[in-house]
Amino acid sequence: MSNGVNGFLGDSPLRVIIKLLILSVAVGFLMSIFGLYPDDILFAARDFVLDIWNTGFKTLGRLGDYLLLGAVIVVPIFILIRLFSYKR
Repeated sequence: MSNGVNGFLGDSPLRVIIKLLILSVAVGFLMSIFGLYPDDILFAARDFVLDIWNTGFKTLGRLGDYLLLGAVIVVPIFILIRLFSYKR
């Protein structure tokens, strides 16, 4: 079982934990320098998803508007063409 865990982690569990701790401190330090905080990142991700969601529904609304505008012209022309090409 030890070989399976080592294979999954890529090294012994203790060494992986030490590497992750060092990397976490370094990344935390850099984020602090740039003024980034976990809450800001999570809220930015949430706002991004909400903006995509809202924009998608606005786009669907515009698509419906375009459909109605086009249908006002296309459907009467279609009916006229069908009436004039009707074989008696």
